[in-house]
Amino acid sequence: MEKRQQLYAGKAKSVYETDDPDRLVMLFRNDTSAFDGKKKAQLDRKGMVNNKFNAFIMEKLAAAAIATHFERLLCAQESLVKRLQMIPVECVVRNIAAGSLCRRLGVEEGLDLTPPTFEFFLKDDALGDPMINDYHIRAFGWAGAAQVEKMKELTFAVNDVLKPLFLAGDMLLVDYKLEFGLHRGELLLGDEFTPDGCRLWDRETREKLDKDRFRQDLGDVVESYELVGRRLGLNFD
Repeated sequence: MEKRQQLYAGKAKSVYETDDPDRLVMLFRNDTSAFDGKKKAQLDRKGMVNNKFNAFIMEKLAAAAIATHFERLLCAQESLVKRLQMIPVECVVRNIAAGSLCRRLGVEEGLDLTPPTFEFFLKDDALGDPMINDYHIRAFGWAGAAQVEKMKELTFAVNDVLKPLFLAGDMLLVDYKLEFGLHRGELLLGDEFTPDGCRLWDRETREKLDKDRFRQDLGDVVESYELVGRRLGLNFD
């Protein structure tokens, strides 16, 4: 597989075309950012850790019959993925109140949410990723009604797989965001699942083990990501 020109560069990943028009190379960089890119840093080993972490999670989801764009690891910081026509919507499930939910609704951080909540956000940094609903998605043509329902279904299916997986490692899956895209008409999970895009707390102490360590200047960001991986059985050496 020959990697060719860069197709896209996000805040922490770059995507490259290949000699196969149906396949892309996804590069996990050491960059990290928060607050719509206002806070940035370079963190050693982060790209490698997130690449391997994402591969592990995507393989777990595929084993549970949740179709994803992930195909295989290529090297320490690169993976081969299917080319998707991305839907510009983020799907968020929250099991425990944290982050923007607390700010918007004035609820206390750490409140268990039964049932878990579901929210849509428009993926647009310039607008601050505003919260949207099903009607917006359909009215503006971002996705059809059947695709909207399928995104909800798959996002909750991911919760059913990953919540117990993290719990077995003495961690709480607080919340997470997912992105989807179309591959030959089929809706697939795209982007990534890493501690950059979810919240994970220690089950007993509720210590934060995710990107909030960067947002809140708690330190040991990559070390915490590695700890999460080791608790799941991953080896980053």
